[in-house]
Amino acid sequence: MLKAIFTWWNGATIGARFTFWRRGVFVGKDELGNSYYQAKDTSDSYDGRKRRWVIYNGYAEASKVPAEWHGWLHHTFDEPPTVAPLLRRSWEKDTQPNLTGTVHAWRPKGSIARGGERQKAAGDYEAWRPE
Repeated sequence: MLKAIFTWWNGATIGARFTFWRRGVFVGKDELGNSYYQAKDTSDSYDGRKRRWVIYNGYAEASKVPAEWHGWLHHTFDEPPTVAPLLRRSWEKDTQPNLTGTVHAWRPKGSIARGGERQKAAGDYEAWRPE
């Protein structure tokens, strides 16, 4: 209960949930458990379009929003995926979390974090040496 009162990074605060309940309409939920809302009117809009929100299921991380819902949130699609599902191509991959800053982050060859030596420069590169 205290998390819901004081933390915004673990879902939404009670104040935010109250605002969504009062000013928004529930639109749908994705497979990760995130909830999506749209404003009832354009009273707080800056461009004449209804505002759209997401309440994350757990830690608030933007990479947890699937592509179809991201497009709807940013007004790329007029209809939410619950009404007009986005066609999924065979070559598309599943949504993955942002692993930057974790032990699972990608580290290229030669990265200090990987503990490797970088390859010698080829071609005409010559290191500068102070005289």
